[in-house]
Amino acid sequence: MPEISENGSGEQPVATPPAGRVPVPPGVTIRPMRGDDAGAVLAIYQAGLDGGEASFETEAPTWDAFDRAKLPEHRHVATDTATGQVLGWIAVTAVSGRCVYAGVVEHSVYVHPDHHGRGIAAALLQALIDSTEAAGIWTIQSGVFPENAASLRLHARAGFRTVGVRERLGRHHGRWRDVVLLERRSTTAGTP
Repeated sequence: MPEISENGSGEQPVATPPAGRVPVPPGVTIRPMRGDDAGAVLAIYQAGLDGGEASFETEAPTWDAFDRAKLPEHRHVATDTATGQVLGWIAVTAVSGRCVYAGVVEHSVYVHPDHHGRGIAAALLQALIDSTEAAGIWTIQSGVFPENAASLRLHARAGFRTVGVRERLGRHHGRWRDVVLLERRSTTAGTP
């Protein structure tokens, strides 16, 4: 019988799959993001921003801006298997245009509030890890508000470590916010 563990995002316990792989929740499909997902992706993004614990941003970008910023080969959505409804998404941006940082990306993951607690964020993060490992990406990083304990647990369970805390990094809704810098180093790409 598989071990049962909380998936890190405050979501319900899920069965831990063999070899440390995160399972895709029942009734959910993970697939590459497409252009026709734009409306749902941006609506989920905005819902996360409206919650106040996801980002310094307060408004989701236009699809054109999103599309230009995110690397196409590392964009995934979670959909309801029966209806095709987009439930969540994950995507990365390059951290720099300099060739020395070619294997370093920063990611964002958002799940619609109505679908929290199902293991969707963990499954999306696993899909991202799989695609970045296959592409030779050696570091995935993210910045998380320290108050977002669910996101910190999710990332810790996916192998991210805390690099440090960037204190008073920016103002958000009238107050200074710290940001916890997290990273996951590949065990295969960028190793000696």
